[in-house]
Amino acid sequence: MPVSVMIFTLNEEVHLPLCLAALGWCDDVIVVDSFSSDRTEDICRERGARFFQHPFEGFGAQRNWALDHVPIRHDWVLILDADERVPPELAEELTAIASEDPAGVGSYRVRRRFFMWGRWLKHSSLYPTWVVRFVRRDRVRYLNRGHAETQEVRGEVRDLQHDLIDENLKGIDEWFERQNRYSRKDALHELEQARNAPPWSRLFVGDALERRVALKALAARLPARGLLYFLYAYVWRRGFLDGRDGLVFCLMRALYQTMVGVKKYDARRNRA
Repeated sequence: MPVSVMIFTLNEEVHLPLCLAALGWCDDVIVVDSFSSDRTEDICRERGARFFQHPFEGFGAQRNWALDHVPIRHDWVLILDADERVPPELAEELTAIASEDPAGVGSYRVRRRFFMWGRWLKHSSLYPTWVVRFVRRDRVRYLNRGHAETQEVRGEVRDLQHDLIDENLKGIDEWFERQNRYSRKDALHELEQARNAPPWSRLFVGDALERRVALKALAARLPARGLLYFLYAYVWRRGFLDGRDGLVFCLMRALYQTMVGVKKYDARRNRA
């Protein structure tokens, strides 16, 4: 199969077995690790994945380092986190695209189905959310953006028809620990971006990724952002259809928005 898969990890012994088990169709599985202290490396070597390590300096920087320094067998690369899984229908679609190698295309976007507590939280996770994950390695560069990353693509960006599965198996305590770290990075990023003009015109474009950027820029300037996020996710995006799980998850995500706002305030006060 003419596809390489690249997985980025830090202490992922819980998620890796399922992630790797879903990649039996791929002959080039690469794990780029940020010096895990659990059994991540052992699991990778037991399953035949190629294992590399590099200090973590941001999601965008880590992806660029891997594309530049890791020997990759195929031109088309699927970028994964360890808590994500590739269903068979998506694997077939990826291999068909890589075999064709369409001219002028730099990457593909994929929808993620977010699972928690053993079920798909379709509405409260704001499905569909699109991420650029299937890339031609010589046509994409990544940029750090808060706790996440964005990308610059040389060529057309197309959409995949089938979804990627994203499931958290580490439990609620680890989820909150991670959000605590991410919220600080997002707060600092928003403070830096506040100097730029808001991209309001992107709110009305057809591209989902462009609208998402504009919505985040708008949310960063609103008061009571946690409450507004809850009303948006639970009422406007119908998170209530996911039942009690949807209510709890919308509250969790609203709390994250509140954390970002508080940390922005804290950063401003410390600077003053």
